[in-house]
Amino acid sequence: MVKSPRVFRKKKCKNAECRTEFVPVRELQAACGVPCAIAITKANKEKARKSLERQERADIREKRIKLKSRAQYMKEAQAVFNEWVRARDAALPCVSCGRHHQGQWHAGHYRTVGANPELRFEPLNVWKQCAPCNNHKSGDIVNYRITLVRRIGLERVEWLEGPHEAKRYTIQDLKEMKAVYRAMIREMKGAA
Repeated sequence: MVKSPRVFRKKKCKNAECRTEFVPVRELQAACGVPCAIAITKANKEKARKSLERQERADIREKRIKLKSRAQYMKEAQAVFNEWVRARDAALPCVSCGRHHQGQWHAGHYRTVGANPELRFEPLNVWKQCAPCNNHKSGDIVNYRITLVRRIGLERVEWLEGPHEAKRYTIQDLKEMKAVYRAMIREMKGAA
């Protein structure tokens, strides 16, 4: 008994440029002809190459994160916190000189980070300050204090000036703080 050749249903060519209908000769045939099969192979190689590159970039990113020091996390958290302070105080003038201007704005600390690192992320200690006051006048602390007493009251200013317990931020604390302040910034921008 002679076997008759198996007949397959019509398929569409997998080549994106072709997409014509054809009757396959073999069961797993995906292309209508040799040129389309070559094109499909090239496309698959390109997809595989891009996938491999994407995976390599993800691996590199992961390695960078593992190599990051606590100081780098501190710097990132500080940058996001400072951005939040500038967004929070966007409508307020400079805390030291009381001017509104078009120059650069900083998040100026009343009690410096060097002298009081435990107040680094204390919102009552950090206010929007113009670059000239922060950089060239060392924060203009006398006028800063006068404005601060008006804004938050003498009792809170004295609390800022008093002794504080030292804080040791872990990497996890810094990541969480960064995420919280970033979310608050997005919320402020969404409300605006």
